[in-house]
Amino acid sequence: MTETNDLLTRGVAEVIVAAELRQRLAAGTPLRLKQGFDPTKPEMHIGHAVGLRKLRKFQELGHQVVLIVGDWTAQIGDPSGRDETRTRLTAAEVQANAATYMEQFFRVIDRERTEVRWQSEWFGTFTFEHALNLAGRFTLAQMLAHETFRKRYDEGTPLTILELMYPMLQAYDSVAINADVEFGGTDQKFNILAGRELMGQHGMTPQQVFLLPLIPGTDGRKMSKTFLNTVDIRMPPAEMFGRVMSMSDEVLPLYFEVLSEMPTAEVAAIRPGLAAGTISPRDLKLRLAGEIVAQFHSPADGRAAEEAFIRQFVNRELPTDIPEHALVVPTSIIELLVSAGLAASKGEARRLIDGGGVKVDGARVAGYELTLQPSAGVVVQVGRRKFVRVV
Repeated sequence: MTETNDLLTRGVAEVIVAAELRQRLAAGTPLRLKQGFDPTKPEMHIGHAVGLRKLRKFQELGHQVVLIVGDWTAQIGDPSGRDETRTRLTAAEVQANAATYMEQFFRVIDRERTEVRWQSEWFGTFTFEHALNLAGRFTLAQMLAHETFRKRYDEGTPLTILELMYPMLQAYDSVAINADVEFGGTDQKFNILAGRELMGQHGMTPQQVFLLPLIPGTDGRKMSKTFLNTVDIRMPPAEMFGRVMSMSDEVLPLYFEVLSEMPTAEVAAIRPGLAAGTISPRDLKLRLAGEIVAQFHSPADGRAAEEAFIRQFVNRELPTDIPEHALVVPTSIIELLVSAGLAASKGEARRLIDGGGVKVDGARVAGYELTLQPSAGVVVQVGRRKFVRVV
C-alpha cells in the first residue's frame, strides 16, 4: 500500500480518476501505460525524463509501457501554450529527429518491457472518411475549452483547423493502442482527457489520466526546447552537471522529488531546511547534479563531473582539458575572442570586456588595447566556463 501511495503521489500533479486507478492497480492485471512524444527536435531533455522515470517504476511492477512516437502530430506541432502557429516540419525532419529519440528513451525505461508504436501505423492508412468521422466526434465548443485555443480565438490570433485537429489525433492514439492510462505533463491535460472522451465514444473503457509537473529550466521558465533553457539527456557529463548547478535554489525540492531517488521523507525536509538555513543549497545541488549525470551517463561520470566542478568553481583551479587556439601573428584581445569562438562578434567581445567577464591568466582585462603574442601559452577565460590556451 505504501508503495502504491508513493507511486500515485510523489512527483504527481493530478490523477483522473485516482480511485479508479487504485482499483485497477489492486486488481493485479497488467495495465497498458501510454505516453507520446513528438520528435520536433533531435534532443530530449530531463523534463521528458520525469514521465519516463514514473513509467519505469510501473514497469518494475509488471505493467506494459507503450511509447507513441508522434511522427504525424510532430508535423503539426502541439499547440498547447503556443501564442502562434508552429512552423510545420517535413516528414523527413521528423524521421531524422525520431531516430535519436529511441536511444534516449532507453536511458530511462526498460527496452525489453516497452512497446514502441508509430502513429503512421494507423494514420498512414487514414482516409478522408476516417478524418471526417474523427472530426465529427468533437464540437467547436469542446475545442475552445482548450485554454490555448480560447486565448488565441479571443485575441484574434490565427488558429488553424489543423491545430484544432491535434488533440483529436492524440486522442485517437489511445483508441489505436487501447490505453489503460495515459501519462503527460500538466499542459497535456486537455489532450489526454480528449482521449478519455474518444475511448468512451468507441465503447472502450476510458483511460485514466496521469499528469506530471513541468519542471523549470535554467531561466526559471518551464523547461522547453522552444526556450533553449534545457538540460538535454545526451548533454556531455560536465556540461550537464554545470547546468544543474546553475539552477536557482527554488527548484531543488521539485527536482529531488521528480528526478532523484532521495527518500520521500528527506525530500519533504528540503523546503523547510532551506528556509531555516539548516541545509546548504550548494551541497544539495552537488548531490542532485551528480545523481542526474549518473542516471543518464554513469556513476563514474557523475563523480568525475563533480570533482571537475569543485576544482574549477570551488577551488578556482583551471580545467584540465582547456582547448588550444593557435596564433601566428600578434592578435588583439578583441580579434582573439572572436577567432577562438569565445565571442560571436567584435561588438560582443567589447561588451564582455566592459562587463568584466574576460580574464587573461586570471587577471581581468580592463580595455581593448591588449595584444597577445604567438606561442604565449596564456589562458584566456570568458565568464566561468569558457577557456582557451593560446599557443
